[in-house]
Amino acid sequence: MKASMRIKQAAQAFALGEVTLLDGPFKHAMETNRHYLLELEPDRLLARFREYAGLAPRAPQYGGWEAESLSGHTLGHYLSACSMMYASLAEAEFKERVDYITDELELCQNKHGDGYVSGIPRGKEVFHEVASGNIQSKGFDLNGAWAPLYTLHKLFAGLRDAYRLTGNEKALVVERKLADWVEGILAPLSTEQMEEMMICEYGGMNEVLADLYVDTNEYKYLTLAEKFWHKLVLDPLAEHVDCLPGKHANTQIPKLIGLAKEYEWTNDEKRRDTAEFFWNSVVHHHSYANGGNSFGEYFGDADSFNDRLGPQTTETCNTYNMLKLTKHLFEWKASAAEADYYERAMFNHILASQNPHSGGMTYYLSLAMGGHKIFDDKFDDFTCCIGTGMESQASYGNAIYFKGEDKLFVNQFIHSELAWTEKGVTLLQETEYPSDDVIRLKLSCAKPVRFSLNIRYPGWAEQGVSIEINGEKVAVDQSPGSFIAINRLWIDGDLIRVVLPMSLRLEAMPDNADRAAIFYGPVLLAGDLGSHDDPHASEFLYAPVLLAKGKPLDTWLEAVPGKSLAFQSKMVGYPRNVELAPFYQMVDRSYTVYWDLFTPDGWAIAEADYRKVMEKMKRLEQCTIDYAQPGEMQPERDHDFQGDSSTRVGMLNRRPFRMAGQGGWFSFDLKVKPESEMMLVVTYTSAQEMPNCEFDVLLNGELLAEVQEGFTEEDKFYNVNFPLPSAALAGTEKVTVMFQAKEGKRVRRVFGLRIVDSEQYKQLGVQSDSI
Repeated sequence: MKASMRIKQAAQAFALGEVTLLDGPFKHAMETNRHYLLELEPDRLLARFREYAGLAPRAPQYGGWEAESLSGHTLGHYLSACSMMYASLAEAEFKERVDYITDELELCQNKHGDGYVSGIPRGKEVFHEVASGNIQSKGFDLNGAWAPLYTLHKLFAGLRDAYRLTGNEKALVVERKLADWVEGILAPLSTEQMEEMMICEYGGMNEVLADLYVDTNEYKYLTLAEKFWHKLVLDPLAEHVDCLPGKHANTQIPKLIGLAKEYEWTNDEKRRDTAEFFWNSVVHHHSYANGGNSFGEYFGDADSFNDRLGPQTTETCNTYNMLKLTKHLFEWKASAAEADYYERAMFNHILASQNPHSGGMTYYLSLAMGGHKIFDDKFDDFTCCIGTGMESQASYGNAIYFKGEDKLFVNQFIHSELAWTEKGVTLLQETEYPSDDVIRLKLSCAKPVRFSLNIRYPGWAEQGVSIEINGEKVAVDQSPGSFIAINRLWIDGDLIRVVLPMSLRLEAMPDNADRAAIFYGPVLLAGDLGSHDDPHASEFLYAPVLLAKGKPLDTWLEAVPGKSLAFQSKMVGYPRNVELAPFYQMVDRSYTVYWDLFTPDGWAIAEADYRKVMEKMKRLEQCTIDYAQPGEMQPERDHDFQGDSSTRVGMLNRRPFRMAGQGGWFSFDLKVKPESEMMLVVTYTSAQEMPNCEFDVLLNGELLAEVQEGFTEEDKFYNVNFPLPSAALAGTEKVTVMFQAKEGKRVRRVFGLRIVDSEQYKQLGVQSDSI
């Protein structure tokens, strides 16, 4: 028996099987993902599950994150994605894979004998340590294991989806046994110990446990879900305090999805209010033009984006999770604001994050001025964003249409067909949106039926909207950012024609009115700067500026004849004009989505300083052999970060750092070129440092005694140079740089580690501020 929802929803999403995607970019993305999912080998994803259950793997494990201590997280995503594909397409092969994986998980769980099952190295030992009260975390690990609860969350979600979307009853049995085991682990922990444990990312454990309560009607699972109230983050949010700056973004979003689930089954208004405040804070104060958020995985200050552009903007996982949260909020309120955000993020981040040719997905979706998309390797990386990408590209149908009490909501304009079985209604949406502004809705009705058809009137639709029913115009009194409700008796063959005229607009950064993105209707446009791997096109890798400040867009941007959604700047680009196209279509190209706007006179004044900054950073990159960003998860993993329990991460002046407490240490592995003179460049803050900082910098365990002053980065950061002894580089291509606090002292905040070619570094003049 399932639990009963305690709230009244304003709208409810249709099931994936009731919505069919038809020809268009979303169907293409889903089909590309379909092929990828069928290329993956379940036995390779199951390898460590079998190994840690004492069974011989049937195939070698995959590499990337699956060869690290986050192994097993991809299997959970894969189980969800295959379940979504089966629900959408009813293809037997996906059901067969779900059933096979579930059978294998049951086999592993039975071999463990206590309900536990996972592919986490030392997983059971780590959790038993936690249960005993031995809880340690350096920020991204729990007792040395990389986010084990996060990994379990993915497995729980996969089993939930296998049960709900494919009808696999065994998946629910495995899920319940695992939840009972987790309950036993957490039962001895006090509130304070739970809080200490939740310093480490735990995904949406509260979400999946609340869902398990729903599926079983066993209240203990809801009680267990409610234990995951992370006071450090959720208490301030509940008081409407934006505590997000400096926090790892995707660690937080699933917590709020969990609160949304708990609200729906408890009617606890505090949980709803907290989730809504978080959503508003992120969407309106922490999101870029494409709907994504975070820089280097972290939230910055509210409304602060000008200094947070680069290749590490907008982690794709974050937006996947924000869309999940958005769907909950829409179901509560049926508000166009949530549907508008969903469109922005779906077109301009999620669709944009997939390589439409190979099916690869982005980890970060770069918004750098002169950046390009980097797609993870589908078979060698297995990052979190590959996992969420599998799900995102399998579930576009879950938020196009919603139903209420005698209401049908058309939220998104995507070529598709809806089967509203309760009403005996089929709706065919024919459109080439956003390439065309016309949407045709054709109704097939078994018999005449009365309901309110609610069509979203997007907030961006500054030119109004036109609606006709069977050729007769409908008066529209609503304003953009609302739903147009048409309540009538509908009959078979009724045709609704919607026209949403699109126009160009600028969206300026909140902290810099002269830096803006360009939209056409719902579509974020990107300037095409040429192939990013063309060795002869380096001069195109930096974005032009636009001498268009104060000029209406239609006076300097015009449509390109014969090309859909393509525009050309005229007479304003410096040093050249550019062609713009939808951001989601940009693949293997350098691009810019944010533009600096100047008047001609203003540019004449600013050009020298502008070129100086760009040239300085360009020269620095030219002589860089390797760079590690402390305090960011992926760069730390890439550079084999190690450290003791005292080391912590944080953010200052919008830049992440890592430090260590009394007697503490941390280290990174960095690449070198032994045939050249190498120098280590360490970035510190110019701001007042924490007291009691005294430490050594060591190379492969040996003290680096020679220290030189480096260049200053604005007035917030400065660099210190450590020439590396040539003897220490002989015969190696990698060195270990360690920061070791002296006894009773601390390691100060470290904001960057860079290995440079010493001769190039000196020749380019980077050490001085004269560039």
